[in-house]
Amino acid sequence: MIEIKRASELGEMARKKISEVFVDAFGKELQFFTKDKKILADAIEHMFVLDAFYVAVVDGEIAGITTCTNGPVLCIDHNKKELRKHLGFYKGTIASMVFKREFQKPSLETGEDIASVGFVATSGKYRRKGVATAIMNHLFALPQYREYVLEGVADTNTSALKLYEKLGFKEFKRIKQKHTKISGINYYVYMKYVSNDSERTT
Repeated sequence: MIEIKRASELGEMARKKISEVFVDAFGKELQFFTKDKKILADAIEHMFVLDAFYVAVVDGEIAGITTCTNGPVLCIDHNKKELRKHLGFYKGTIASMVFKREFQKPSLETGEDIASVGFVATSGKYRRKGVATAIMNHLFALPQYREYVLEGVADTNTSALKLYEKLGFKEFKRIKQKHTKISGINYYVYMKYVSNDSERTT
């Protein structure tokens, strides 16, 4: 059974596991800072805004994560000193600049009924077991939103892109990346899902 909760319901204890799932999914894109997954997870554990995260819980363990916010709500709020402590002065400083540019930029589309969705990730142990689908279906059922915008999906993450298309998302924009040699990413893909009243009542 997959249960979806706000991370804030689990409290500070959720941070470590969220960080581990995040690194498991996106660590490859952050290898410039360190290839050691534990060091990276420790470095970024502080920065997750728990109110903005939803988590999938299986057998008492966090199996997947995502963010879902409306308007100018931060999902990531990093501390430069904390990053420097774990990654060193040079790479910690660069990480702070990169995170601010990539993780704290305003949403492309905002509105009362528009949800910005990001950082959809599943723990390696639970992949291909319907975790990401369960999370997205939970978000689709939230009554306050009609549109869901997925921002910045790496074009190299083909399995995620296929899943989102299967769930009804459609690409509406892609942005060329400047630092392809560092991240391996050529484009960030932006996708949108629009629900309707009949879908909500069935």
